[in-house]
Amino acid sequence: MDAPSRRRAPPWLQPETDGAGLLPASASLRGGRLRASRRLAAVLLWTLLCIPVQMVLLSLPGDGKRRFARLYHASLCRLIGLRVQVVGEVCREAPALYLSNHSSWLDILVLGGVLEAPFVAKAEVSTWPLIRTVARLGRTVFVSRSRGRTGEEADVMRQRLGAGDSLILFPEGTSNDGSRVLPFRSSFLGVADAAVAVQPISVVYDRIGGLPARRRDRPHFAWYGDMDIGSHFWRMARCPGGRVTVLLHQPMDPRAFRNRKALTQAVEGIVAEGAAVLRQNRAATPLAPPPR
Repeated sequence: MDAPSRRRAPPWLQPETDGAGLLPASASLRGGRLRASRRLAAVLLWTLLCIPVQMVLLSLPGDGKRRFARLYHASLCRLIGLRVQVVGEVCREAPALYLSNHSSWLDILVLGGVLEAPFVAKAEVSTWPLIRTVARLGRTVFVSRSRGRTGEEADVMRQRLGAGDSLILFPEGTSNDGSRVLPFRSSFLGVADAAVAVQPISVVYDRIGGLPARRRDRPHFAWYGDMDIGSHFWRMARCPGGRVTVLLHQPMDPRAFRNRKALTQAVEGIVAEGAAVLRQNRAATPLAPPPR
């Protein structure tokens, strides 16, 4: 008798393979739905509890609103199983402009849990349900890509810096797949002269399930293109856990550079070099500003 034919499993039940038909290392790291559901519930509950607290703190004087925002983001990282490793020291001079590479929405949670500073984000974020509420309570500065509003938005950022607020900015202007650092836009550093110091930061997601993250593992963390944030969170939340390294480079004086283009090139070079070392799973140390 002929051997009975085997029915092919539907695509969503088939294991993902690489081009050679082999299971990728990351396939064994995919956790169950229970883990992801538990993490999602914890994130929503923590957020709903924190919203009224931050609303009260915003109406009070002092640094409570900054410190609580940092606690909120740091706790979110722990709730989703993301361990944050910090190398270097946070610039304590204020106001400072923190400039980082950008590969995912996770960067917000990571940097928000390390730095006591609001973000500069694209205006589109202000339309996302729930996230817009959290962003506004975090005193996020929203900017559009419209040339007609560039001056107005720069003035808002200058006012924040002038009031003593440090800011976190992603000069690439968009997220990417995490395998490289995109060119920095010098226009984003047009307000750097209003800051006391500029600190370059390299962020790399370098561990997944306790193992070094490889290129094929980066989509678990990187969020770019037309990826849906909901499905991306679910895929990432199913993993046993991950680690991200935040490399805080030595601060630099923005007035030590002849113009903003020179400053942009210097910051981009430092961030890219630090990220390259981290992607290679090598020990990294904060880089000093280039000699002038």
